[in-house]
Amino acid sequence: MRLESLLGTRYPVIQAPMALGQTSALAIAASNAGGLGSLACATLTTETLRGELQAMRAGTDQPYNVNFFCHTPPEPDADREAAWRKALAPYFAEYEIDPATIPAGPGREPFTHQVADIVEAFRPPVVSFHFGLPPPELLDRVKSWGSKVLASATTVEEAVWLERNGADAIVAQGNEAGGHRGMFLTDDIDTQIGTFALLPQVVAAVRVPVIAAGGIADARGVAAAHALGASGVQIGTAFLLCPEATSNPVHRAAIKRGAAHTALTNLFTGRPARGIVNRLMKELGPISPAAPAFPLATSAIAPLRAKAEAKGLDDFSPLWCGQNASACREVPAAQLLREFADAWRQAASR
Repeated sequence: MRLESLLGTRYPVIQAPMALGQTSALAIAASNAGGLGSLACATLTTETLRGELQAMRAGTDQPYNVNFFCHTPPEPDADREAAWRKALAPYFAEYEIDPATIPAGPGREPFTHQVADIVEAFRPPVVSFHFGLPPPELLDRVKSWGSKVLASATTVEEAVWLERNGADAIVAQGNEAGGHRGMFLTDDIDTQIGTFALLPQVVAAVRVPVIAAGGIADARGVAAAHALGASGVQIGTAFLLCPEATSNPVHRAAIKRGAAHTALTNLFTGRPARGIVNRLMKELGPISPAAPAFPLATSAIAPLRAKAEAKGLDDFSPLWCGQNASACREVPAAQLLREFADAWRQAASR
């Protein structure tokens, strides 16, 4: 089945969900331009989620995607939290922050029946998941709404698992992609390979449509994805400077500096995610065994981030960004999406 037919969109181009770079405005613009706009929901409170879904309903009559995480919340580990705060102690002292005043908190919530209670009233055309899929009874509930289910795979094994367990299409997330790695069958980052190595292997291993993601920033990348068997493309980083995006000033400034040096890091949430290298990553190293399990690392970083950003510094900010930020431009999201759609049409006509 063609991806456009599955999703109900004009073009097989998906604006990737980006928790730190968007609200419903970006998703609405992408959907109205003929692609699949995506709303990142993992960091939203229940009331904010309801409000954003209401905005999506009011802003577009085209298909859209809502994205959730499927992690299992970890048991808090007091010793590990203490070690993490000790590693951050020099920074707390620098900014005169008393670590005893910092509450522990998850920072990210998984998809649950309580969340589904809110989403069900809107019956979104597409629901996508990161870190696997929700439990079967919850996935069945989503499908009962008529929603199509997408999920991210970072290895061939994950793609096969997702198809076997009910995904209608698979996002092949190459190692170049910004934000959190969707890995869920392994914690070994050495298993993570590039988009154009991963993509043809996944296409050969599954029968459902495969969507290429990671490092795709221009017509050449779109054409390469098409040539390697992708049914469509998912693009995130390229939209971060669009006026509809909510990337904060330090994030935008880091991207505008050009030739962004990125790395996988677990410092900001406890799980590997690709972002622009900043002071914290340089000084602690991008991967630290002291960081609490995802998403518990978030709380101790939050006050440092707030203090630094108030000074215009990105020292403690998660600057999620893919390895190819060359297409980031301050142009309307609709214009950018149509450029990618045109590139896909040209590739398909050859």
